[in-house]
Amino acid sequence: MSEGSRAVFLSYASQDADAARALAEALRAAGVEVWFDQNELVGGDAWDAKIRKQIRECALFVPIISAATQARLEGYFRIEWKIAAQRTHAMATAKAFLLPVVIDEIREPDAHVPEEFFSVQWSRLRPASRDYGGQAREDASVAAFCARVQRLVADEPVTRSGPARPPGAMAVGEASTPVATRPSRPRPTLALAGAFVIAALALAFWQPWKTPASQP
Repeated sequence: MSEGSRAVFLSYASQDADAARALAEALRAAGVEVWFDQNELVGGDAWDAKIRKQIRECALFVPIISAATQARLEGYFRIEWKIAAQRTHAMATAKAFLLPVVIDEIREPDAHVPEEFFSVQWSRLRPASRDYGGQAREDASVAAFCARVQRLVADEPVTRSGPARPPGAMAVGEASTPVATRPSRPRPTLALAGAFVIAALALAFWQPWKTPASQP
């Protein structure tokens, strides 16, 4: 895969540039390729075409959701969000692509985001502040998020259900399903022996070779 197809695209409002920069630095420190533009893009066909191409080719799309994006009902980042949301229409539900990140106290149900964002799990990172950039890498939520992105970019499963069990083996707590079986037929030798015993008993009781006693 090319570097572009393994890159992570960060989408944010200009008011969240510091938080986005800190997250980009943390991801890069974890060895993840990041597409991050420090300045909000405004107009320009060349920039627009480049951004659209990056969103079409990136491995993961990370929209940064905040009070700033909530307050801004218009902005270029909303174009990016809609392009990314449309790309998911051609993807299987099992493919990870959208990784929404919340950096303040915005409630997920109240967020002004494309409907497709609600169908995936969101990450809530440390609230943005003036010292966010200096502490983002050490924050547990950011470190966990970077580790998750690493696994997704490497096409590794985020969670594992445990070691694979051999065919036919049952996991703990799994009930076995009874298998229907046909009734067994008696073996021919046993059937013949049984018939012989029955015939012998009948002859011993009946004794046809004896003549009945004459009547007086």
